Amino acid sequence: MEKKERIIIIAGPTASGKSSLAIELADRFHGEIVNIDSMQVYRSMDIGTAKPSLGERKGIPHHLIDVVDPDEEFNAAIYRSIAIPEIREINLRRNACFVVGGTGLYIRALTGGLLACPPVHLPLREELRKQSEEHGSEFLHAQLEKLDPEISRKIHPHDKVRVIRALEIITLTSEPLSRLMQRHAFQERPFHVLKICLQIGREELYHDINERSRLMVEKGLIQETESLLNKGYSPELKPMKSLGYRHAVAFLTRRWSVDEMLKHLQGDTRRYAKRQLTWFRTDPEAIWLQPEQMDDLSQLITAFLTR
Repeated sequence: MEKKERIIIIAGPTASGKSSLAIELADRFHGEIVNIDSMQVYRSMDIGTAKPSLGERKGIPHHLIDVVDPDEEFNAAIYRSIAIPEIREINLRRNACFVVGGTGLYIRALTGGLLACPPVHLPLREELRKQSEEHGSEFLHAQLEKLDPEISRKIHPHDKVRVIRALEIITLTSEPLSRLMQRHAFQERPFHVLKICLQIGREELYHDINERSRLMVEKGLIQETESLLNKGYSPELKPMKSLGYRHAVAFLTRRWSVDEMLKHLQGDTRRYAKRQLTWFRTDPEAIWLQPEQMDDLSQLITAFLTR
């Protein structure tokens, strides 16, 4: 077998218990944890991203948490460029490396490489943004559906950033993005990977999402968001439009009451979890286990690390 670093990915939908399980496993296997959640990389965004606190981390080294400010650029390419050296350092220390989070795009970029795409074309991007502001994000998504139906099914109509980037790539390359992805196939494979996805019953998962959303508000999500705004971070920034923060902004601008904010947060988070599950279910490498199957999980990890 080719000599490559080994990583154990703990993935799954939001609120499925990935962080706590990973900490337990890292403690058992003398491991370190590399975050692969696209929101936990931002400083000063703790409650809304469900970052494990220093106390919850139990002395387990955590990497790629709090690495950029909310107004700094961050994407899958930047993530990969930082994560690969961190993972190699962990392997050099002969510690088990647990890569933990639910951002499927980052997981694919880390384990399969990045699609060679044209760089950002600012005039074209600005034109697409203007169209979105004038006609709504659904208008751009309808354009994407005509040009690349396969990709349009994978991107939510309200995900303006990804819709615009897909249209940008299609326009600049004169090819459907799905065709480019099929040709690339994400087969770079820099690591040996054991990929575990957490399987939670839908009723239990939705209950946990509702409860965690409520606790976020109780712990100070609104105050955290207000603090970010007071520091000068625009509500138009990408991380400020993410789950929790955009809902708190809606409350602070008096669009919603607290009860309305919580109701929308719970519903939007459930829908996000559903999209995550759809993504992970298409991954043939994923091994689905329930969090309480610790013995089975430990056996898998032991076999993976020692073979």
